[in-house]
Amino acid sequence: MASLQGPRAPLEFGGPLGTAALLLLLPATMFHLLLVARSGPARLLGPPPYLPGLEVLWSPRALLLLLTWLGLQAALYLLPARKVAEGQELKDKSRLCYPINGFQALVLTALLVGLGVSVGLPLGALPEMLLPLAFAATITTFIFSFLLYMKAQVAPASALAPGGNSGNLIYDFFLGRELNPRICSFDFKYFCELRPGLIGWVFINLALLVQEAEQRGSPSLAMWLVNGFQLLYVGDALWHEEAVLTTMDITHDGFGFMLAFGDLAWVPFTYSLQAQFLLYHPQPLGLPMAAVICLINAIGYYIFRGANSQKNTFRKNPSDPSVSGLETIPTATGRQLLVSGWWGMVRHPNYLGDLIMALAWSLPCGVSHLLPYFYVLYFTALLVHREARDERQCLQKYGRAWHEYCRRVPYRILPYIY
Repeated sequence: MASLQGPRAPLEFGGPLGTAALLLLLPATMFHLLLVARSGPARLLGPPPYLPGLEVLWSPRALLLLLTWLGLQAALYLLPARKVAEGQELKDKSRLCYPINGFQALVLTALLVGLGVSVGLPLGALPEMLLPLAFAATITTFIFSFLLYMKAQVAPASALAPGGNSGNLIYDFFLGRELNPRICSFDFKYFCELRPGLIGWVFINLALLVQEAEQRGSPSLAMWLVNGFQLLYVGDALWHEEAVLTTMDITHDGFGFMLAFGDLAWVPFTYSLQAQFLLYHPQPLGLPMAAVICLINAIGYYIFRGANSQKNTFRKNPSDPSVSGLETIPTATGRQLLVSGWWGMVRHPNYLGDLIMALAWSLPCGVSHLLPYFYVLYFTALLVHREARDERQCLQKYGRAWHEYCRRVPYRILPYIY
């Protein structure tokens, strides 16, 4: 099919060569982190202790567990929702409906896992299965992405994403061609965005905490902090699930390997890196330092939640008393750009809060190893890249109004620095 972007449209991620490299680099990085986290030296930049063979990676039991997990989350997705929200207007002027029941899924999953543990489910054995589970997730996402690519071949032009339709198979496979692939009312991208991976991350963390308790008598304070901080983050994302409907992932990006692998494999197996590190490399942590780390996380969460809530409230109802007094810039689209409050401090205050929390998640792991700080380094690169994509899209969408906003708010993420 001819490109919908036009022959001169810029390609993301280095084009076909860059995306081909990422198809190999992302899984390789994930497995490298899983291997070095359990090794003695735990060197982020060193070679892994060994290269596992297929007999270590492949496990029918792990594949069955993964498919059961996906099936459970899909069943919870289909339960009656406390609310059904409309998404953004599509090319054909229609709006899709989405169930807002992610937090309900988290709570029900916790109850089911708790019930399972009470009758003998060996949750503490899960950390020993992380390698074969990650391998099963990787294979599953490659197959799933191929099926999504094939489904997009018969999708109408109005259903395709702005990107991911270059005509190059590898590039389009990576970015995803269809914007909102669905079967009936089941939206694959929306389902994967916050459900299986984020909730899976929480329970991998919990399993690591349980195994540490089995090995050492009780979980360490550092492990408690990592579990608590990351549970708060996931719980917040699911409680405010409706907000994801206005993000770039949902409104702009197609659903291909990039998001499928990120949601189903990268998130649960790399975002749990701090807890994995602590299981194999326990770190002493005193109460005074723990209090400082809690304060850092609280500051990050305050900025993150305050900025996102302000934006979401303004989008829903600009007349709401909490945002009606904020200064705005009118745009040619009829929308207003906030230029005061959190969004008058930097252009992406939510990213600033995210990065502060990322630092707080790593600090319980001490400062003797770089490995637990991989998330901070990766997330900084991710958010800087995402911020650059945001800037291009906003400039294209708002034109002069965006130039004025950038003049009024010169710093992108970090005040007076970047």
